[in-house]
Amino acid sequence: MIDMRQKDFNNWIMYHEIHKLHRLGFSIAKIARYLVCNCRTVSKYLKMDEMAFENSLWKLTERNKQLSEYEEFVSSKLTLFADSSTAQIHDWLKEYYPDFPETSPRTVYNFVMYVRRKYNIPIAPSVREYFPVEELPYGEQAQVDFGDYNMLQSDGRRKKVKFFAMVLSRSRMKFVWFQDVPFTAASVVHSHEKAFAFFGGVPLVIVYDQDRTMIVDENLGDVILTDVFKQYTLSQHFKLHFCRKSDPESKGKIENVVQYVKKNFLYNRPYADIETLNQEALAWLGRTANHLPHNFTKKAPENEFLLEQGHLKPFVPLAFDYKDQKTYNVRKTNVILYHSNYYILPAGTYKGAGSQVRVELKGEIINIYSLKQELLISHPRSRLKGQTIGHVSRSRDTSKKIEELIDQALAFFTDKALFTQWVSGVKTRFERYLRDHMQLLLETLTRGDVNAQTTDDTLKFCMKNELFSASEFRDVYYCLLDDTGAKSIPKETVLLLNKEHMEKATATPQVSNINVYEDIINQ
Repeated sequence: MIDMRQKDFNNWIMYHEIHKLHRLGFSIAKIARYLVCNCRTVSKYLKMDEMAFENSLWKLTERNKQLSEYEEFVSSKLTLFADSSTAQIHDWLKEYYPDFPETSPRTVYNFVMYVRRKYNIPIAPSVREYFPVEELPYGEQAQVDFGDYNMLQSDGRRKKVKFFAMVLSRSRMKFVWFQDVPFTAASVVHSHEKAFAFFGGVPLVIVYDQDRTMIVDENLGDVILTDVFKQYTLSQHFKLHFCRKSDPESKGKIENVVQYVKKNFLYNRPYADIETLNQEALAWLGRTANHLPHNFTKKAPENEFLLEQGHLKPFVPLAFDYKDQKTYNVRKTNVILYHSNYYILPAGTYKGAGSQVRVELKGEIINIYSLKQELLISHPRSRLKGQTIGHVSRSRDTSKKIEELIDQALAFFTDKALFTQWVSGVKTRFERYLRDHMQLLLETLTRGDVNAQTTDDTLKFCMKNELFSASEFRDVYYCLLDDTGAKSIPKETVLLLNKEHMEKATATPQVSNINVYEDIINQ
């Protein structure tokens, strides 16, 4: 008999099962369905006796490998570096053998595993040594982490919730807070305040992962905090300890709490709304998480907390603005990009490069504020992506109705009926632009000194010559003003950088005599 591998052993079992079922009278198709294999495989195995089947397995084991010529190289590398991955072996083969054929990673993997079995080179697992951690003094440390979970709603759909968890390292007293939107720096601060209020105090040190809501960047332990979180830590006066990246073992207590929340509290719990979930979480903390004895300490966290609470620093709630507001750049089309959707802003919000607004998410409504905290517009939140939300408002002023603009202009004319006829003519020619024409007309009539006689004369001239346009009315109006000697367009005041040099503003430049240049050219 050959030295059987697991695969060979399974093949032997398959071979004997096929023959056993065939002796019981099963057809080839029924055997294939029962053993979940191909009919051709069943037929082939039934034609072979045990000796023939053993020889076929031997041939499969000893058949030439596509990479047989590299067997010595692979075995030597694995002997020196038993923890090398197949991908690394593949790269070494291409590095040391420039003519190495184009081979699929799966083929290299099978060959490397064959060499490991043949030369008895098992994969050397990386082992990290662990030691028990001494219990910290009361009030010394707390650990914080975040988690998420997909909950089932009543309509059968899934709802993803996020949660913040904090545990006191000595007593194992736990706190958890849920929300249905991703955490930001402001909501992380809000969760800390909730936790400190729940504990009735603040620990000396808090251990964190390197989360982007708290850290901007890190370089060999030198961390840069986000502005909001840095301001908060300075206000509450607790020390921060950030774990190394990809090192969850250094805060095992809170890692266990996160799993405890998922497997004991959230598992198979229906989702109604976020307020109800937080109420249920507080009730669960009281009856289970903080009430039952801890597996390691064998003491109830709520009993141990009675000893630890006196060692916590006093908690003073801060008057902190917890609104989830973040600044967003305004594009020149008066829109902002928020969560992969474009939200339209009022016309004129964009005031050049660097224009920004603040966004607050309140339930399913997005409130957009100016930097001076003036509410600009509100939009319903879209769960889709790539959408444009809001009504497009052009640059013209739409704050007043067209009828109001017409009434304002009517006050400048003596013949009200004639003006009404002229407006009807404008509406007939420019129905879609009637508002713009009325705005231009009011701008013309309110610029400079208003001359009632000229206004009426202009209206009569426009009606006589069928000039139904605000721009044509403006041109005629200014021409008549010039003829009457009235001041048409007010002159703008010159703003001097130095008011003492008024003579520079009124100075007349020297004018050359054109005859001098004619004499030079003629000569």
